[in-house]
Amino acid sequence: MAFAADAEVPESWDCPRCGLPAGQDAQAPPPAPRTEPYKTHLAYVRERRSDADGDALLEEALAKLRARRGA
Repeated sequence: MAFAADAEVPESWDCPRCGLPAGQDAQAPPPAPRTEPYKTHLAYVRERRSDADGDALLEEALAKLRARRGA
């Protein structure tokens, strides 16, 4: 990467070729950013609720459906 003579060289920058972090020391480049795997809506819900909470909510929803259908 080329910088102007009077510019302050940053500690790291994004490589224009690969997009990964780059730095002045080619032997010890900055670590690559950590990417989180894709999570579904269900995965986020399971982080917030226990299985017992989920079962209780399911039973409550089923009871409402049964009451609406008259069963």
